[in-house]
Amino acid sequence: MGSRSDTEQLVVGEIVAQHLEHALDRKVERRLGLGGELIAYQALAGGEITLYPDYTGSIETSILKEAASQDPAIVLERTRNEMSRIAQLDVLDPLGYENPPVVVVRSADAAKNKISTLSDAAASPVEWKLGASYEFRQRIDTLPAVSSYRLRMAQGVRGLEASQLFPALQKGDLTMIVVNTTDGHLVSPEYRILNDDKHVFPPYQACLLVRHDATEAEPRLRPALAQLAGKFNAEMLRKMDADIELNHRSPADVASEFLASAGLK
Repeated sequence: MGSRSDTEQLVVGEIVAQHLEHALDRKVERRLGLGGELIAYQALAGGEITLYPDYTGSIETSILKEAASQDPAIVLERTRNEMSRIAQLDVLDPLGYENPPVVVVRSADAAKNKISTLSDAAASPVEWKLGASYEFRQRIDTLPAVSSYRLRMAQGVRGLEASQLFPALQKGDLTMIVVNTTDGHLVSPEYRILNDDKHVFPPYQACLLVRHDATEAEPRLRPALAQLAGKFNAEMLRKMDADIELNHRSPADVASEFLASAGLK
């Protein structure tokens, strides 16, 4: 079982690993926190891992290098067909949540400037100080999409470690940041997500990517993974992320609680 390095990916990867150990009655090796999108994908394509969680829009833009449709069903079908054709990988049924990039400001700033959407922020006279993680700065599906709103900027986009973004926003070193929808800090009312009212981000349905040869070798694998389809939502992932990031709980404990609450343990 592999995953990217985001906390949400770590906990989803651990949930899948624990579920498979229970369903298949066999040990699952974890290779969680491998790095960014392409590192995890290359590990899967090269056979270093058997499966990992990814997002349909991210697969299409970052791996297939295509512009994605705004229709979730079209993006899912396209990624399924192409991943099967070019890499012998299955894109399984969605897990139930989406995890697109979101632009976040302090709630106090949103109220002060009377903004709730990215178009509102662009129309505002405020010159924003925008920050993003180093990974987001490198992805072709993130900052170009934000830039299409033509926000007034006080400076160039500042790159930081993901863990530094919310502290920088809180201190005022930044006034706007780009993070994942499932970031645990977003459980706090101190922060406001600005609505992507022009829909510049494609659908990011979370799915499991799994190797064909693995499902062929273990007939019980696909039915076991199918039990996880539709079991998640973004709010649930934010709370699990917050438990790990802010309350310092282990992904293994959080994953175990989720599986028990979902009736899968």
